[in-house]
Amino acid sequence: MPRFYSNTNFSDCWSSAGNITYYHRNGICYFRSKAYSEFKGTVGQLEQKQVHRWAILAWQGLSHRQQLKWRKLAVGVASHRPPFGDGNHISGYNLFVSAYHGFAQLDNEHVPIPRPFTPFPIFSLDFMGCSMASLFDMKLRFRLTMCGTDEPLRYRVLGKIQIESPGIGRNLGKMRNYLSESIPTGTVSEIVFNAPRKRFETDMFQLHLRYLLIDSKTGYRSQYQSLSALGAIL
Repeated sequence: MPRFYSNTNFSDCWSSAGNITYYHRNGICYFRSKAYSEFKGTVGQLEQKQVHRWAILAWQGLSHRQQLKWRKLAVGVASHRPPFGDGNHISGYNLFVSAYHGFAQLDNEHVPIPRPFTPFPIFSLDFMGCSMASLFDMKLRFRLTMCGTDEPLRYRVLGKIQIESPGIGRNLGKMRNYLSESIPTGTVSEIVFNAPRKRFETDMFQLHLRYLLIDSKTGYRSQYQSLSALGAIL
């Protein structure tokens, strides 16, 4: 491999710059063409990337007056990420993109209009059980409890689900998105996720779930909550 020689501008190099990767062997610096992974992502990941591109283009297509409306609405929405407090809030761009993604996840992708952010109700899921929906799919049933809303029908539950052998820990990279098949009907209701069946040595499995609410009127999404449980296919 070609060797890198120090000069008046660079005494040594590490990592990658452009299409060149620098590395060391036996104390000597060499360089080579940067390697690229052939795996570009799953079908779902590629679809999400495309949705995000469309969301960015949609934001760029808004007039300055429309963007200002989103910025004014965002002032009242607290950030989900640090730093917290001291009046820290998300940007109008963040709020717009969140709404765009929310509608896309509801299979209703369109350019959202600015709407005031309504605080989400307090909500939680409890795992109830699992049965076979078909030869290849399993039906995961949960009890959804919501407090602080008079409009439960406006919300849908989106879950990131990972199913493994018992004892396997959570891996965010293995989680896949599933929209609940049923719509909440009250403050306490049953919802269902249909997920592909995995075959293990026994009917027992480990379930890891991250879930949130999507407001079907605004497209806004709540913060994630997490749940892990042992289940059995009945």
